[in-house]
Amino acid sequence: MRTGAEPVPGEEATAAGDGPAPEKVRRPRAPRAAVAALVATVLLVVAGALLYDVVAVRAGYPTRRWRARIADELATRHLDDLGVLVGAGATVLLGGVLLWLALAPGLGRWLPLRPSGDTGAAIDRAGIGHLLADRAAGLPGIDHLRIRISRRRVRVTLTGTADPVSVQRQLRDELARLTLARPLRLDVRAARGAAPGAGAAG
Repeated sequence: MRTGAEPVPGEEATAAGDGPAPEKVRRPRAPRAAVAALVATVLLVVAGALLYDVVAVRAGYPTRRWRARIADELATRHLDDLGVLVGAGATVLLGGVLLWLALAPGLGRWLPLRPSGDTGAAIDRAGIGHLLADRAAGLPGIDHLRIRISRRRVRVTLTGTADPVSVQRQLRDELARLTLARPLRLDVRAARGAAPGAGAAG
């Protein structure tokens, strides 16, 4: 969502915390990722087999028995056949499950923390937004605050008399306390014409 904010002259996005280099930590993966990989693999195998048989037939070789059998079944079976109805029901059920998996929330909102020994943890991006909003709430001169957090960057838009450079310094210290496995880049901007009030969005 664009806020119409303009970058502060001479102020560039800087890495949050000049601590250790980012560690290679695997991002949390939702269970649907394994299901999606399995479905994609099955479809790839089936499509590859069909393509191979079509190319073989075009090259003069006889069609495979399994493809001829499938074509014959599709041409001769009626729509009220029990096998057709069962197959259609199973296909609809599978499609509904895949659709539910596609629309279900994943784990993209979670950002991994630096592991402590063999223990790994993650923090919600909305939680990071609340922490930054609480830190900014104690700073003078901020009338309105909007925070947007992606997987690699934090963008803060503020309205008020507060110095964006000072706010960025304070929020960078707060981000450094989170010990993220991949530190987020912080960009604090001064907005124009934002409505007064206070708010945060993660």
